[in-house]
Amino acid sequence: MTDSLEFTSRDVLRDRQNERLRETVRYSYENVPFYRATLDDADVDPDDVEEVDDLEALPFTTKEDFRAEYPDGLFAVDDVDVRRIHASSGTTGKPKIVAYTEADLDVWNEVMARSMDAAGIEPNDTVQNAYGYGLFTGGLGFHAGAEELGATVIPTSSGNTRRQVELARDLESDALCCTPSYALYVAETAEEMGVDPRDLPLSTVLYGAEPCTEPMREEIEERLDAVGIENYGLSELIGPGVAVECREAQNGMHVQEDHFYPEVVDPETGEPLPEGEEGELVLTSLSKEALPVLRYRTGDLTALTTDECECGRITTRMDSVTGRADDLLIVRGINLYPSQIEAVVLEFDDVAPHYRIDLYREGSMDRLEVTLELVEGFDGDRERLRERIADRLRNALSIDPDGLELVAYGALERTEVGKARRVYDRR
Repeated sequence: MTDSLEFTSRDVLRDRQNERLRETVRYSYENVPFYRATLDDADVDPDDVEEVDDLEALPFTTKEDFRAEYPDGLFAVDDVDVRRIHASSGTTGKPKIVAYTEADLDVWNEVMARSMDAAGIEPNDTVQNAYGYGLFTGGLGFHAGAEELGATVIPTSSGNTRRQVELARDLESDALCCTPSYALYVAETAEEMGVDPRDLPLSTVLYGAEPCTEPMREEIEERLDAVGIENYGLSELIGPGVAVECREAQNGMHVQEDHFYPEVVDPETGEPLPEGEEGELVLTSLSKEALPVLRYRTGDLTALTTDECECGRITTRMDSVTGRADDLLIVRGINLYPSQIEAVVLEFDDVAPHYRIDLYREGSMDRLEVTLELVEGFDGDRERLRERIADRLRNALSIDPDGLELVAYGALERTEVGKARRVYDRR
Protein backbone atom coordinates (compact mmCIF):
# COMPACT_ATOMS: atom_id res chain seq x y z
CA MET A 1 0.00 0.00 0.00
CA THR A 2 1.28 3.46 -0.88
CA ASP A 3 -0.63 6.73 -0.69
CA SER A 4 0.11 8.84 -3.75
CA LEU A 5 0.17 12.08 -1.75
CA GLU A 6 3.16 10.85 0.27
CA PHE A 7 5.17 10.49 -2.92
CA THR A 8 4.13 13.57 -4.93
CA SER A 9 5.71 16.94 -4.16
CA ARG A 10 5.83 19.51 -1.38
CA ASP A 11 3.85 21.90 -3.60
CA VAL A 12 0.99 19.44 -4.10
CA LEU A 13 0.97 18.68 -0.37
CA ARG A 14 1.01 22.38 0.55
CA ASP A 15 -2.04 23.02 -1.64
CA ARG A 16 -3.92 20.26 0.21
CA GLN A 17 -2.82 21.64 3.59
CA ASN A 18 -3.90 25.19 2.76
CA GLU A 19 -7.30 24.04 1.56
CA ARG A 20 -7.92 21.88 4.60
CA LEU A 21 -6.63 24.50 7.03
CA ARG A 22 -9.06 27.12 5.70
CA GLU A 23 -11.91 24.65 6.09
CA THR A 24 -10.80 23.59 9.59
CA VAL A 25 -10.48 27.13 10.96
CA ARG A 26 -13.87 28.15 9.60
CA TYR A 27 -15.45 24.89 10.81
CA SER A 28 -13.96 25.27 14.30
CA TYR A 29 -15.11 28.86 14.58
CA GLU A 30 -18.67 28.01 13.56
CA ASN A 31 -19.07 24.81 15.59
CA VAL A 32 -16.94 25.10 18.75
CA PRO A 33 -17.83 28.00 21.10
CA PHE A 34 -14.37 27.75 22.70
CA TYR A 35 -12.65 28.51 19.39
CA ARG A 36 -15.13 31.24 18.50
CA ALA A 37 -14.30 32.95 21.79
CA THR A 38 -10.53 32.50 21.58
CA LEU A 39 -10.32 33.70 17.97
CA ASP A 40 -12.53 36.69 18.77
CA ASP A 41 -10.34 37.50 21.79
CA ALA A 42 -7.26 37.34 19.55
CA ASP A 43 -9.01 39.55 16.98
CA VAL A 44 -8.64 36.84 14.32
CA ASP A 45 -11.31 36.32 11.68
CA PRO A 46 -11.37 32.84 10.06
CA ASP A 47 -10.97 34.55 6.69
CA ASP A 48 -7.60 35.89 7.90
CA VAL A 49 -6.19 32.33 7.72
CA GLU A 50 -5.66 31.49 4.06
CA GLU A 51 -2.57 29.29 4.27
CA VAL A 52 -0.35 27.55 6.79
CA ASP A 53 1.96 30.59 6.94
CA ASP A 54 -0.93 32.39 8.66
CA LEU A 55 -1.07 29.90 11.54
CA GLU A 56 1.02 32.10 13.82
CA ALA A 57 -1.96 34.44 14.12
CA LEU A 58 -3.97 31.74 15.89
CA PRO A 59 -3.79 31.25 19.67
CA PHE A 60 -2.52 27.95 21.06
CA THR A 61 -4.71 25.18 22.43
CA THR A 62 -3.36 23.58 25.62
CA LYS A 63 -3.95 20.62 27.89
CA GLU A 64 -5.50 23.05 30.36
CA ASP A 65 -8.07 23.99 27.72
CA PHE A 66 -9.07 20.34 27.34
CA ARG A 67 -9.50 20.02 31.09
CA ALA A 68 -11.37 23.31 31.42
CA GLU A 69 -13.80 22.23 28.69
CA TYR A 70 -14.25 18.73 30.19
CA PRO A 71 -15.96 16.58 29.14
CA ASP A 72 -17.22 17.67 25.69
CA GLY A 73 -16.82 21.44 25.43
CA LEU A 74 -14.41 21.09 22.49
CA PHE A 75 -16.68 18.80 20.46
CA ALA A 76 -17.85 20.21 17.13
CA VAL A 77 -20.68 17.72 16.56
CA ASP A 78 -23.79 16.59 18.39
CA ASP A 79 -23.74 13.36 20.41
CA VAL A 80 -25.76 11.58 17.71
CA ASP A 81 -22.84 11.97 15.28
CA VAL A 82 -20.19 10.59 17.67
CA ARG A 83 -19.21 6.99 16.97
CA ARG A 84 -16.50 6.52 19.59
CA ILE A 85 -15.04 8.12 22.71
CA HIS A 86 -11.47 7.74 23.97
CA ALA A 87 -9.69 9.45 26.86
CA SER A 88 -6.28 10.09 28.37
CA SER A 89 -5.37 8.44 31.66
CA GLY A 90 -6.13 11.53 33.73
CA THR A 91 -3.24 10.79 36.10
CA THR A 92 -2.53 14.51 36.56
CA GLY A 93 -6.15 15.68 36.77
CA LYS A 94 -9.27 15.40 34.65
CA PRO A 95 -8.79 13.08 31.66
CA LYS A 96 -8.84 14.59 28.19
CA ILE A 97 -11.96 13.27 26.45
CA VAL A 98 -11.74 12.86 22.66
CA ALA A 99 -14.43 11.93 20.14
CA TYR A 100 -14.62 10.47 16.63
CA THR A 101 -17.23 10.58 13.90
CA GLU A 102 -17.48 7.84 11.28
CA ALA A 103 -15.30 9.95 8.97
CA ASP A 104 -12.71 10.45 11.77
CA LEU A 105 -12.47 6.69 12.23
CA ASP A 106 -11.94 6.30 8.49
CA VAL A 107 -9.06 8.81 8.62
CA TRP A 108 -7.58 7.03 11.63
CA ASN A 109 -7.70 3.70 9.83
CA GLU A 110 -6.08 5.32 6.80
CA VAL A 111 -3.15 6.92 8.64
CA MET A 112 -2.54 3.76 10.68
CA ALA A 113 -2.53 1.59 7.56
CA ARG A 114 -0.05 4.04 6.01
CA SER A 115 2.06 3.81 9.16
CA MET A 116 2.16 0.03 9.05
CA ASP A 117 2.99 0.10 5.36
CA ALA A 118 5.90 2.47 6.07
CA ALA A 119 7.07 0.08 8.79
CA GLY A 120 7.23 -2.75 6.26
CA ILE A 121 4.14 -4.64 7.38
CA GLU A 122 2.45 -6.39 4.47
CA PRO A 123 -1.06 -7.67 3.87
CA ASN A 124 -1.42 -11.19 5.27
CA ASP A 125 1.30 -10.59 7.89
CA THR A 126 0.33 -11.50 11.46
CA VAL A 127 0.40 -8.54 13.84
CA GLN A 128 0.43 -9.18 17.60
CA ASN A 129 -1.01 -6.08 19.24
CA ALA A 130 0.16 -5.72 22.84
CA TYR A 131 -1.04 -2.17 23.33
CA GLY A 132 -3.83 -1.76 25.87
CA TYR A 133 -7.38 -1.85 24.58
CA GLY A 134 -9.99 0.47 26.05
CA LEU A 135 -10.00 4.24 26.56
CA PHE A 136 -6.28 4.37 25.66
CA THR A 137 -6.05 4.90 21.88
CA GLY A 138 -3.12 2.56 21.25
CA GLY A 139 -4.88 -0.79 21.17
CA LEU A 140 -7.79 -0.01 18.87
CA GLY A 141 -5.67 2.34 16.74
CA PHE A 142 -3.10 -0.31 15.81
CA HIS A 143 -5.79 -2.98 15.57
CA ALA A 144 -7.92 -1.14 13.01
CA GLY A 145 -4.91 0.03 11.01
CA ALA A 146 -3.58 -3.51 10.66
CA GLU A 147 -6.96 -4.76 9.50
CA GLU A 148 -7.26 -1.83 7.05
CA LEU A 149 -3.92 -2.90 5.60
CA GLY A 150 -5.13 -6.48 5.26
CA ALA A 151 -3.04 -8.02 8.04
CA THR A 152 -4.17 -10.59 10.61
CA VAL A 153 -4.43 -9.19 14.14
CA ILE A 154 -3.86 -11.05 17.40
CA PRO A 155 -5.44 -8.69 19.99
CA THR A 156 -3.40 -9.81 22.99
CA SER A 157 -3.53 -6.37 24.66
CA SER A 158 -0.94 -5.63 27.34
CA GLY A 159 0.10 -7.89 30.19
CA ASN A 160 0.08 -11.70 30.55
CA THR A 161 3.58 -11.67 29.12
CA ARG A 162 4.34 -15.38 29.22
CA ARG A 163 1.31 -15.95 27.04
CA GLN A 164 2.51 -13.19 24.70
CA VAL A 165 5.71 -15.18 24.17
CA GLU A 166 3.82 -18.43 23.59
CA LEU A 167 1.43 -16.86 21.09
CA ALA A 168 4.21 -15.10 19.19
CA ARG A 169 6.01 -18.42 18.86
CA ASP A 170 3.02 -20.68 18.18
CA LEU A 171 1.12 -18.35 15.82
CA GLU A 172 4.30 -17.13 14.10
CA SER A 173 3.65 -13.45 14.66
CA ASP A 174 5.49 -11.23 12.18
CA ALA A 175 5.15 -7.99 14.14
CA LEU A 176 4.75 -6.91 17.75
CA CYS A 177 3.08 -3.60 18.65
CA CYS A 178 3.87 -2.29 22.15
CA THR A 179 5.76 0.29 24.21
CA PRO A 180 9.58 0.09 24.01
CA SER A 181 9.90 -0.85 27.68
CA TYR A 182 7.40 -3.69 27.18
CA ALA A 183 9.28 -5.01 24.15
CA LEU A 184 12.32 -5.46 26.38
CA TYR A 185 10.17 -7.09 29.04
CA VAL A 186 8.86 -9.57 26.47
CA ALA A 187 12.47 -10.48 25.61
CA GLU A 188 13.33 -10.81 29.29
CA THR A 189 10.29 -13.03 29.96
CA ALA A 190 11.13 -15.25 26.99
CA GLU A 191 14.59 -15.85 28.44
CA GLU A 192 13.08 -16.72 31.82
CA MET A 193 10.90 -19.28 30.00
CA GLY A 194 13.96 -20.85 28.38
CA VAL A 195 13.07 -19.36 24.99
CA ASP A 196 15.73 -17.46 23.06
CA PRO A 197 13.87 -14.23 22.14
CA ARG A 198 15.91 -14.05 18.93
CA ASP A 199 14.30 -17.31 17.86
CA LEU A 200 10.80 -15.81 17.97
CA PRO A 201 9.45 -15.24 14.45
CA LEU A 202 9.09 -11.48 14.98
CA SER A 203 10.67 -9.37 12.25
CA THR A 204 9.29 -5.97 13.30
CA VAL A 205 8.53 -4.18 16.56
CA LEU A 206 6.26 -1.15 16.18
CA TYR A 207 6.87 0.82 19.35
CA GLY A 208 5.64 4.13 20.73
CA ALA A 209 3.80 5.86 23.61
CA GLU A 210 7.09 6.36 25.52
CA PRO A 211 10.33 8.18 24.68
CA CYS A 212 12.89 5.77 23.26
CA THR A 213 16.56 6.63 22.82
CA GLU A 214 18.61 5.20 19.98
CA PRO A 215 20.54 2.90 22.36
CA MET A 216 17.22 1.55 23.65
CA ARG A 217 16.08 0.86 20.08
CA GLU A 218 19.35 -0.98 19.45
CA GLU A 219 18.73 -3.02 22.58
CA ILE A 220 15.23 -3.98 21.35
CA GLU A 221 16.53 -4.92 17.92
CA GLU A 222 19.40 -6.97 19.35
CA ARG A 223 17.33 -8.80 21.96
CA LEU A 224 14.47 -9.70 19.59
CA ASP A 225 16.40 -9.85 16.30
CA ALA A 226 13.78 -7.55 14.78
CA VAL A 227 13.63 -4.11 13.20
CA GLY A 228 12.35 -1.45 15.61
CA ILE A 229 10.06 1.16 14.06
CA GLU A 230 9.06 4.22 16.08
CA ASN A 231 5.50 5.53 16.00
CA TYR A 232 4.15 8.82 17.36
CA GLY A 233 0.65 9.94 18.22
CA LEU A 234 -1.52 11.47 20.89
CA SER A 235 -5.19 11.09 21.63
CA GLU A 236 -5.89 14.82 21.43
CA LEU A 237 -5.15 14.72 17.70
CA ILE A 238 -6.27 11.18 16.84
CA GLY A 239 -4.13 8.61 18.68
CA PRO A 240 -1.26 6.69 17.06
CA GLY A 241 -0.90 7.48 13.38
CA VAL A 242 0.36 11.06 13.54
CA ALA A 243 3.91 10.09 12.50
CA VAL A 244 5.96 6.96 11.80
CA GLU A 245 9.46 5.96 10.76
CA CYS A 246 9.97 4.34 7.38
CA ARG A 247 11.73 0.99 7.35
CA GLU A 248 14.14 2.11 4.63
CA ALA A 249 15.78 4.92 6.61
CA GLN A 250 14.73 4.67 10.28
CA ASN A 251 15.79 8.28 10.46
CA GLY A 252 12.96 10.42 11.79
CA MET A 253 9.21 9.89 11.73
CA HIS A 254 7.20 10.99 8.70
CA VAL A 255 4.34 13.23 9.83
CA GLN A 256 1.03 12.46 8.12
CA GLU A 257 0.88 16.14 7.38
CA ASP A 258 -2.06 16.13 5.01
CA HIS A 259 -4.03 15.46 8.23
CA PHE A 260 -1.81 17.00 10.94
CA TYR A 261 0.22 20.16 10.37
CA PRO A 262 3.40 20.33 12.52
CA GLU A 263 5.24 23.33 13.96
CA VAL A 264 8.04 23.61 16.52
CA VAL A 265 8.05 26.53 18.93
CA ASP A 266 10.19 27.78 21.78
CA PRO A 267 8.73 26.17 24.94
CA GLU A 268 9.20 29.38 26.91
CA THR A 269 8.11 32.08 24.44
CA GLY A 270 5.90 30.16 22.02
CA GLU A 271 7.78 31.72 19.11
CA PRO A 272 8.19 29.47 16.01
CA LEU A 273 11.65 27.95 15.58
CA PRO A 274 13.45 27.28 12.28
CA GLU A 275 13.72 23.83 10.73
CA GLY A 276 16.20 21.60 12.53
CA GLU A 277 16.05 23.43 15.86
CA GLU A 278 14.63 21.53 18.83
CA GLY A 279 11.57 22.87 20.60
CA GLU A 280 8.00 22.00 21.55
CA LEU A 281 5.89 20.25 18.93
CA VAL A 282 2.63 22.03 18.01
CA LEU A 283 0.03 20.23 15.89
CA THR A 284 -3.09 21.39 14.05
CA SER A 285 -5.66 18.87 12.81
CA LEU A 286 -6.63 19.34 9.15
CA SER A 287 -9.44 16.82 8.74
CA LYS A 288 -11.05 16.14 12.12
CA GLU A 289 -14.85 16.45 12.41
CA ALA A 290 -15.75 15.59 16.00
CA LEU A 291 -12.81 17.37 17.64
CA PRO A 292 -10.87 19.82 15.47
CA VAL A 293 -7.73 21.10 17.22
CA LEU A 294 -5.91 24.35 16.40
CA ARG A 295 -2.23 24.76 17.31
CA TYR A 296 -2.14 22.21 20.12
CA ARG A 297 0.93 22.42 22.36
CA THR A 298 1.86 18.77 22.79
CA GLY A 299 4.61 19.34 25.37
CA ASP A 300 6.85 16.97 23.35
CA LEU A 301 10.35 18.17 22.48
CA THR A 302 11.57 17.42 18.96
CA ALA A 303 12.88 18.98 15.73
CA LEU A 304 11.52 18.91 12.18
CA THR A 305 13.20 18.42 8.81
CA THR A 306 12.03 18.43 5.21
CA ASP A 307 15.25 16.90 3.89
CA GLU A 308 14.77 14.27 1.21
CA CYS A 309 14.29 10.75 2.56
CA GLU A 310 15.60 7.65 0.84
CA CYS A 311 12.15 6.05 1.01
CA GLY A 312 10.79 8.66 -1.41
CA ARG A 313 8.19 10.15 0.91
CA ILE A 314 8.09 13.94 0.76
CA THR A 315 6.46 14.52 4.15
CA THR A 316 8.16 16.38 7.00
CA ARG A 317 10.01 14.17 9.47
CA MET A 318 10.17 14.69 13.22
CA ASP A 319 13.01 13.49 15.44
CA SER A 320 12.41 11.08 18.28
CA VAL A 321 10.91 12.91 21.23
CA THR A 322 13.76 13.70 23.60
CA GLY A 323 11.47 14.52 26.50
CA ARG A 324 8.46 16.55 27.44
CA ALA A 325 8.48 20.22 28.30
CA ASP A 326 6.55 19.31 31.44
CA ASP A 327 8.93 16.39 32.19
CA LEU A 328 11.81 18.79 32.69
CA LEU A 329 13.45 18.20 36.05
CA ILE A 330 15.16 21.17 37.68
CA VAL A 331 17.63 19.89 40.25
CA ARG A 332 19.70 22.46 42.14
CA GLY A 333 19.21 24.89 39.26
CA ILE A 334 20.26 22.39 36.57
CA ASN A 335 17.79 21.39 33.82
CA LEU A 336 17.72 17.70 32.95
CA TYR A 337 15.42 15.16 31.31
CA PRO A 338 14.98 11.48 32.24
CA SER A 339 15.97 10.55 28.67
CA GLN A 340 19.47 11.90 29.36
CA ILE A 341 19.88 9.40 32.18
CA GLU A 342 18.43 6.61 30.04
CA ALA A 343 20.95 7.33 27.29
CA VAL A 344 23.81 6.89 29.78
CA VAL A 345 22.31 3.70 31.22
CA LEU A 346 22.22 2.09 27.79
CA GLU A 347 25.89 2.84 27.14
CA PHE A 348 26.93 0.16 29.65
CA ASP A 349 26.66 -3.51 28.70
CA ASP A 350 26.76 -4.55 32.37
CA VAL A 351 23.57 -2.61 33.17
CA ALA A 352 20.07 -3.75 32.25
CA PRO A 353 17.77 -1.24 30.45
CA HIS A 354 15.76 -0.49 33.60
CA TYR A 355 16.25 2.48 35.90
CA ARG A 356 14.55 4.61 38.52
CA ILE A 357 14.96 8.28 39.43
CA ASP A 358 14.03 9.51 42.91
CA LEU A 359 13.94 13.17 43.86
CA TYR A 360 13.76 14.49 47.42
CA ARG A 361 13.99 17.85 49.16
CA GLU A 362 16.25 18.04 52.21
CA GLY A 363 15.88 21.45 53.78
CA SER A 364 16.34 23.85 50.88
CA MET A 365 18.38 21.42 48.78
CA ASP A 366 17.29 18.94 46.11
CA ARG A 367 18.51 15.37 46.27
CA LEU A 368 18.80 13.20 43.13
CA GLU A 369 19.10 9.43 43.48
CA VAL A 370 19.41 6.99 40.59
CA THR A 371 18.89 3.24 40.84
CA LEU A 372 20.09 0.91 38.08
CA GLU A 373 19.87 -2.84 37.53
CA LEU A 374 22.82 -5.04 36.80
CA VAL A 375 22.52 -7.55 33.98
CA GLU A 376 21.63 -11.10 34.91
CA GLY A 377 24.65 -13.07 36.10
CA PHE A 378 26.88 -10.03 36.59
CA ASP A 379 30.11 -11.09 38.29
CA GLY A 380 32.34 -8.06 37.75
CA ASP A 381 33.58 -5.33 40.08
CA ARG A 382 30.37 -3.61 41.17
CA GLU A 383 32.08 -0.62 42.79
CA ARG A 384 34.31 0.00 39.79
CA LEU A 385 31.25 -0.11 37.50
CA ARG A 386 29.38 2.27 39.79
CA GLU A 387 32.26 4.76 39.63
CA ARG A 388 32.36 4.61 35.82
CA ILE A 389 28.61 5.22 35.55
CA ALA A 390 28.73 8.04 38.11
CA ASP A 391 31.51 9.67 36.13
CA ARG A 392 29.51 9.41 32.90
CA LEU A 393 26.36 10.78 34.54
CA ARG A 394 28.32 13.71 35.94
CA ASN A 395 29.54 14.62 32.44
CA ALA A 396 26.14 14.12 30.80
CA LEU A 397 24.05 15.95 33.38
CA SER A 398 26.50 18.57 34.70
CA ILE A 399 25.46 17.46 38.16
CA ASP A 400 26.52 14.71 40.57
CA PRO A 401 23.73 12.30 41.58
CA ASP A 402 23.53 12.25 45.37
CA GLY A 403 23.01 8.53 45.26
CA LEU A 404 23.75 5.88 42.65
CA GLU A 405 22.75 2.34 43.53
CA LEU A 406 23.29 -0.81 41.49
CA VAL A 407 20.77 -3.51 42.34
CA ALA A 408 20.40 -7.12 41.27
CA TYR A 409 18.73 -8.02 38.00
CA GLY A 410 14.94 -8.04 38.35
CA ALA A 411 14.88 -5.87 41.50
CA LEU A 412 13.10 -2.92 39.86
CA GLU A 413 9.39 -3.15 39.20
CA ARG A 414 8.37 -4.00 35.62
CA THR A 415 5.41 -2.46 33.81
CA GLU A 416 3.20 -4.90 31.91
CA VAL A 417 0.25 -2.55 31.42
CA GLY A 418 0.56 1.10 30.37
CA LYS A 419 3.64 3.30 30.26
CA ALA A 420 6.70 2.61 32.38
CA ARG A 421 7.12 4.94 35.35
CA ARG A 422 10.72 6.05 35.78
CA VAL A 423 10.55 9.21 37.91
CA TYR A 424 9.37 9.54 41.51
CA ASP A 425 9.46 13.21 42.48
CA ARG A 426 8.73 13.59 46.21
CA ARG A 427 9.71 17.25 46.56
